[in-house]
Amino acid sequence: MDRHSRHKQLIAPLHAAMRDFSEPTVRAALEGLLTADAEIRLCHPIGTLRGAGAVYDTAYAPLLTAMPDLERRDWIVMAGVDDHGCDWVGCGGHYVGTFTAPWLDIPPTGHLAHMRFHEFYRFEDDRAVEVQAIWDIPELMMQAGAWPMAPSLGLEMLIPGPATQDGFVTGPWDEARAKASCDHIVDMLAHLVRHPAQGGPEVMEMERFWHPRFNWYGPAGIGTARGIEGFRNWHQIPFLAAMPDRGAHDDALTFHFFGDGDYVAVTGWPNMKQTISGDGWLGLAPAGQEITLRSLDFWRVEDGLIRENWVLVDLLDIFDQLGVDVLARMRMFNKARPTGKIKMTGDHP
Repeated sequence: MDRHSRHKQLIAPLHAAMRDFSEPTVRAALEGLLTADAEIRLCHPIGTLRGAGAVYDTAYAPLLTAMPDLERRDWIVMAGVDDHGCDWVGCGGHYVGTFTAPWLDIPPTGHLAHMRFHEFYRFEDDRAVEVQAIWDIPELMMQAGAWPMAPSLGLEMLIPGPATQDGFVTGPWDEARAKASCDHIVDMLAHLVRHPAQGGPEVMEMERFWHPRFNWYGPAGIGTARGIEGFRNWHQIPFLAAMPDRGAHDDALTFHFFGDGDYVAVTGWPNMKQTISGDGWLGLAPAGQEITLRSLDFWRVEDGLIRENWVLVDLLDIFDQLGVDVLARMRMFNKARPTGKIKMTGDHP
């Protein structure tokens, strides 16, 4: 078995344990997967942790308290090697459960809730030594009616997995195919950053890279868009209006692209650096401040064109860099609202 297929196999016990989530099985799976000093980089406000015990106690235990029937549902599991020789497994899916108690002071709903995750695991000697993960916390805040920031321009929805239902990429790992998929994405991104510095939208040559019916699944707070016009209207135009120096500082960043079949993933932590010098993005004022962005992305290539693109950005970290405490604002927004545990049992007629 090739090493990338083996790494996907090694992460399977964690996925199995989290489908029927309980403390003993999940702790054991995390301890079997992670090295004792593994660096777990989680989104704001959870932060960076070390080792299985810390990630369970700080991240998963409170989430399990909030959703006692917590369940993990993956729809992408892919693996590959980046240009630096690092081996990665990329996972995308949702954490779901009945939201009955507050989490991060987000008020519970008593209903099924979903929170998308993108999680990347870096392997050495058959153990994960690093995790980079973004959980779409704003998505959960929106379901609770507690999002205190500007509304999304794109559509907010339950993000689906791949239309082809082949996100669990099977082995053996095909180096040539993975490279071809990666090359297509890297070439697309090189063209994407030509605008606006080198000309109008035509310099991006989007028709060369994107399927005319592609879906761009952005994070909650930005939303989902379809096709080139949807992508430009609901994401790219306001994004570039706010930060026209997009791509000008890439030489100061490290990117990790890896491919598996028709799938490509990228991380950088951070993998963008630009200046909010204009208006039009997330309701943010033109602060003139340089910020970094953490984005964990997946692409699916179909017949030589990108058909689907899943994007998660750590938006709460961006607000934090600009001095905006979204969670504190949410608490102010909801201070007159009951936020205790919801009792789901009672007498039935």
